[in-house]
Amino acid sequence: MSEPRAKLYINTGVVTAKSDIYNILRPLLKQTVNYTYHRGARVESSGTGWIERVVVDHPEIASYFTPLAICLNLDSFDYLQFDTSGDGLLVYTLVVGNERVVLEFGANGAQGLAGLTEPDAPMSSGRPLPRTADELARDLRFIQMELLMSADTDSRDADRGDEDEDGA
Repeated sequence: MSEPRAKLYINTGVVTAKSDIYNILRPLLKQTVNYTYHRGARVESSGTGWIERVVVDHPEIASYFTPLAICLNLDSFDYLQFDTSGDGLLVYTLVVGNERVVLEFGANGAQGLAGLTEPDAPMSSGRPLPRTADELARDLRFIQMELLMSADTDSRDADRGDEDEDGA
């Protein structure tokens, strides 16, 4: 007798295995999503938040949804249903009993992506994307960060001892 095949999901599905749910939701990490909490047929709450964590096998960690952060503990839910919307984005529904939380990519994020592909398209604030480094430095819609070099890079640079940043 042959072993059963792995499940296959294409654009839609109902997923019960925690490892599959984790893998399907993992791309949402560090993303802004709209969430809607339903109890029965009633909408109890909704908002927009940033997915900070997706965890499994940690019953001591709660699932929470706030405008600042979202933590999804997959042990809080029975299963995941996902579908593809008309505009090609995935809609995720986490279900426990008669309660469900629907997650969709945040509207601001989708508009921001449209602005990146169409340079003159306004962002959610109605302002165009910055066109120069000075405009970018003053625009609070964008975060700038400095990446530090690893210790491995520093030790390799020490071997070049007599060179400075100019290469002289």
